[in-house]
Amino acid sequence: MVYWPREDSLLLKEVVRDFARGRVLDMGTGSGIQAMEAGRYCDEVVAADIDPEAVKELLKKNAGPKIKAMQSDLFSKVLGKFDLIIFNPPYLPNHPKAKDIALDGGEKGYEIVERFLGQARHYLKQNGKILLLISTLTNRKHIERALAGQKFKFKIIKEKKMDFEKLFVYLIEA
Repeated sequence: MVYWPREDSLLLKEVVRDFARGRVLDMGTGSGIQAMEAGRYCDEVVAADIDPEAVKELLKKNAGPKIKAMQSDLFSKVLGKFDLIIFNPPYLPNHPKAKDIALDGGEKGYEIVERFLGQARHYLKQNGKILLLISTLTNRKHIERALAGQKFKFKIIKEKKMDFEKLFVYLIEA
């Protein structure tokens, strides 16, 4: 199921324009909202998603010549290095009877983010950056420990309080 823009996507989009330069990877592109926003400011966008329907939907939108859409399980088919990687990950703890790849972050909600962080450094250009959205519905302290464990520098650059959660956009550097 394609993840359509909600408050988390819109919050992340607000900061994409400030960092989109050069070559950008929109990991887990979903609706393509981040890829299309980045495409306004950078030279090239690779929009990757595990869901073939998300890729198909983005291609239908004719998002422009700067954007290349591809199916990939995180970095499995991604080539090259990027100035910016954007990731609004699935971050909800899974429920075995209601599995949705657009929302399911793993048993505890942070397993997908951990996999991403374990690989992301290899896809960043020198001085490259990552924009990562995290919710209080995920174990934020666990994510911060994983970032520190990967020797990333990070800070929260935007946040928004919702009814049942708080959203955070992290700026991450190697």
